[in-house]
Amino acid sequence: MTNENLPELTIGIVGHIDHGKTTLLSKLSGKWSDTHSEEMKRGITIKLGYADMTIYEDNGKFNIEKKGKPVRYVSFIDNPGHEMLMATTLSGSAIIDAAILVVAANEGIKPQTREHLMALQAKHVKNIIIVQNKIDIATKEKTLQNYKDIKNLIKGTIAENAKIIPISAQQDINLDKIYEELTKIEIPKRNLDSNPIFLVARSFDINRPGKEIEKLNGGVLGGSLKQGKLKVGDEIEIKPGLFTKKNNQVSYQTITTKINSLFKGSNKVDEVTPGASISIETELDPTLTKTDSLTGSVVSLKGTLPEITNKIKIKATKFEKTFTEKEEKIIENFKPSEMLMLSVNTTITVGTVQKISGDTLELNLNIPIVALKGDTLGIARNLLGHWRLIGFGEIVE
Repeated sequence: MTNENLPELTIGIVGHIDHGKTTLLSKLSGKWSDTHSEEMKRGITIKLGYADMTIYEDNGKFNIEKKGKPVRYVSFIDNPGHEMLMATTLSGSAIIDAAILVVAANEGIKPQTREHLMALQAKHVKNIIIVQNKIDIATKEKTLQNYKDIKNLIKGTIAENAKIIPISAQQDINLDKIYEELTKIEIPKRNLDSNPIFLVARSFDINRPGKEIEKLNGGVLGGSLKQGKLKVGDEIEIKPGLFTKKNNQVSYQTITTKINSLFKGSNKVDEVTPGASISIETELDPTLTKTDSLTGSVVSLKGTLPEITNKIKIKATKFEKTFTEKEEKIIENFKPSEMLMLSVNTTITVGTVQKISGDTLELNLNIPIVALKGDTLGIARNLLGHWRLIGFGEIVE
């Protein structure tokens, strides 16, 4: 079996800040995902980080050292742990098939541990592996208590039956057990027949300063294909597209372009299907894609996406509680005229509640979106100056 036709999964790594997510990812994949200069400087993940790998099996042992036969291709997305970056975590969870929830054995469950589990529930991510990291610096008693706390946390949630694996990312302890669990995750059924829907999680200019004009690469979009297929040469459209502001009037212009090349991880391919994180090199001027300017957009074949909208109707589900370092807070019901932050696929917008009918909310949005019926979204409310995840919803129109 070649790497090109291996079963593919996209895995999100989530958890509280400083619990070792980025270190774990670098150890698991052999690659470092924090490449943004501010991330390197501050030692935290600000934007979504990416890495990919092939898992091999050698007489029942799993590795990434190319020993034995290749059994699975995995793309990782490293989600930020900081509470202020919850919106980015929600956008990351929109494009994953499964998740690794990291809990440091020496610190235990933190508010963002709970919040990230809620985010996975909001985005209907059912396949979850829990790792107890840093067992090398935690006492046996602390680790066992931490394990019991995790079991209590996941009771009655989508992660109730999740495997809990004690590890040390720094010391390379039990990483093979994570590889093994990743090979057991059932590959979701992929929709290959519908028009493609590509969710843009990053956009960038890959050209180095001083590169000759005739050798410049077109603008690049990074993200995940939700359904359908894309191939080199396809004419595509990008919505909402180009943001412009003139005389205090904001407008969005749909961008159309052609696919120059496609990459699955670092492998150049002619066609892509859902399953792995993907990069699309386009014919666009790279200044249009630099510094994540098109992040949150949706891509499909030219002429197939619905018009962007500033109005949305959702069927909403509210969580009972939200969590801070100091307290649990009961979540109040939705209220007319209140502002809510919505995480829709890989975009974030703020909407004002116009009408409430049972569990259905109608909202006016500050930033327009491509509303795809049936898509799930996260709902956050501003509590004491912080956007806190309070529920999830489904687009009904």
